[in-house]
Amino acid sequence: EWLPISSKTQVLLVSTLLLNVSVATAYAFGLFMEIGSIGSAATYFWRDVLRVFRDRKLLTYLVVVTAVTGFVGVPLFLLSEKALSDAYNVGYPMLALGLILIGDGIYIMISREKRREKTFREMNLRDMIIIGAMQGLAALPGVSRSGMTVSTMLLLGYSPEEAFRYSYLAYIPAALGAFGATLVFTRHQIGSMASQLAPEGVVLAVLTAFVTGLLVIGALLKVAKRTKIYVINFVLGALAIAGSLIIIANYSNLAAANATLS
Repeated sequence: EWLPISSKTQVLLVSTLLLNVSVATAYAFGLFMEIGSIGSAATYFWRDVLRVFRDRKLLTYLVVVTAVTGFVGVPLFLLSEKALSDAYNVGYPMLALGLILIGDGIYIMISREKRREKTFREMNLRDMIIIGAMQGLAALPGVSRSGMTVSTMLLLGYSPEEAFRYSYLAYIPAALGAFGATLVFTRHQIGSMASQLAPEGVVLAVLTAFVTGLLVIGALLKVAKRTKIYVINFVLGALAIAGSLIIIANYSNLAAANATLS
């Protein structure tokens, strides 16, 4: 979840190729697994969570971004099953994101003028709407939520540290909404997946996501604070491209497995 490589798509690939479940079921289960990441984000940022109702700026940010995310994301979520059943290769959106990140990094590196980095307190309504819309696009298979929001904030001129921090904070309510939508719209697919796994296996997977999230969030925030912005762009872009190429290369196997199970 915390890197620009779609976590739900990683779960989709592993579940489909190794556990012999349909693509749609694996995708729904990937969204269900977000509960572990929600817990790690809420735990790491517990001070921010507690001050939400005392900090008008933060509350406004979370309300606007979450509302726009739902407006954009819910219809895309409902269309995702059809996209997965058609010839939609989930690696291409991630590839495009990686190229955009690297292109922006090159622009920043060769630009003669030092770009002033904006702070969260300077964020306006337009930026909040843009961030929410980009986060909503992550409802599509293959699109990384953190990749979309972090790269958008970097492109809007925010510092890497603030981009990561407020991307992760925006994740909490959005992921809770996605988790709820998964239970409402795809509960039969979640039940199908859960029936193939022992209960302790599901619990272990959620706990692993929780612990991994705590470690990765802390590490990435430290890196973002100490590293130049164009280096961040290059690294995130390279990770996104590498992940997309793996998905694209294995998509024929994934499609064949899905056809067999359909």
